[in-house]
Amino acid sequence: MITEGTMPYLGYRTYYRIAGSIGSGKTPVLLLHGGPGSTHNYFEVLDSLAEEDGRALVTYDQLGCGNSYLDGHPELWTMETWLGELTALREYLGLGDVILLGQSWGGMLLLEYLCRHDHPGVRGAVLSSTLPSSRMWAEEQARMITQLPAAMQEAIRLAVESGDFTSPAYREAEDTYMRLHAGGEYGPGDPDCLTRPKRAGEECYLTAWGPNEFTPTGTLCDFDVTECLGTIDVPTLVVSGGSDLCTPYIAKYMADRIPGARWELFRTCRHTCFVEENKKYIGLLRAWMAERGI
Repeated sequence: MITEGTMPYLGYRTYYRIAGSIGSGKTPVLLLHGGPGSTHNYFEVLDSLAEEDGRALVTYDQLGCGNSYLDGHPELWTMETWLGELTALREYLGLGDVILLGQSWGGMLLLEYLCRHDHPGVRGAVLSSTLPSSRMWAEEQARMITQLPAAMQEAIRLAVESGDFTSPAYREAEDTYMRLHAGGEYGPGDPDCLTRPKRAGEECYLTAWGPNEFTPTGTLCDFDVTECLGTIDVPTLVVSGGSDLCTPYIAKYMADRIPGARWELFRTCRHTCFVEENKKYIGLLRAWMAERGI
């Protein structure tokens, strides 16, 4: 069963989608997508979790993208806007007890929520291919860029130094880097949710993060919860891929500092383990939630 709707927020509308029933008796899972501006679409590959585990899976398009698209308001693209939206959506949908899963930027949002805000009713957290520090992320991307051919490294260096990211050489280098560590193009035979057109939030990505994954210059450039990881007080699962933008160093850094956290490395995956190893990922979530009694 799929239920869709919108919630009023800041004078605009936030789209949400529910697979299964919130009243099923099992703790719902609320998923926070990446970007900022990536949309909920790719999370639909996890719908079978609702069917197999008998619990609701709640996704939404954060303000600024997808069915919650908005641009021309760069003043909105801050952590505070999206934290307020998360809090409002939980209240609007009656998600008292909830498990939160954040992927990439969504994990940053989740970490900020757990570390610096009241979070009653959060019974578990899944940190999927995410980061505790923008600086750490940039440093790890810079390290991985050194594994590219020399000409591509030079094209990226020149673009970052000049602020001009339009040259064909830079675009080829960035595309290559993202294919290696983020993901490839989807096509015939792939799930519809990965191939259908989506309205990405380009303005909110550029304003909040920056021009690419390795140059955080936006409102999130100083994001850092490394000193707060030890205060996280909910069961936590860290998931990452062996070729991920979230490097094993970043994932292990989080897992080592969050009390009782478990880290699962999907050795052959890139940035979306739940897409590339879908059945294994769903099986991991089911087993972890069962072990924790949530």
